[in-house]
Amino acid sequence: MPEDAKCYLVIRIRGSVKARKEHLDTLRMLNLRRANWATIVPKTPSYEGMLKEVEHMVTWGEPSLKTVKSFLRRVELAGDGRLDDEAARRLGFDSLEDLAKKIYSAEIALNKLKEKGVRPYARLHPPRGGFKKTIKKHVSAGGEYGYRGEGINELFVKMA
Repeated sequence: MPEDAKCYLVIRIRGSVKARKEHLDTLRMLNLRRANWATIVPKTPSYEGMLKEVEHMVTWGEPSLKTVKSFLRRVELAGDGRLDDEAARRLGFDSLEDLAKKIYSAEIALNKLKEKGVRPYARLHPPRGGFKKTIKKHVSAGGEYGYRGEGINELFVKMA
């Protein structure tokens, strides 16, 4: 586990069929309205509680800085394409790398940029080659959902 990673990369892997309303509300608060959407949240007790509540629908772990940069390149802006260096400068950051470092160290939360036109999620493809295990079991029981630590980087690469 990286010492300086103060955020989680969260990927929703299950849909809404037969889901409880409370779980759907929690996923909406996490900005994960659909399957294969991802977001980055800070490591705080409130977010960890939300992740525990919906852990049977999502997988999460600590991303590397490289993964955070790759994630930000997939984030869309309201109306003008994707986030890049020029868009990061318009938001008040030196570059996309500077923004990635601030999100990685939890100096700024991705959902705080929503007012500036940045969507707080990224849409991903289903994983290339499919999930290797079932999405109906926890990672520790040989499945795909739940906390996976640094393994989230490999899954993100397969889905990006």
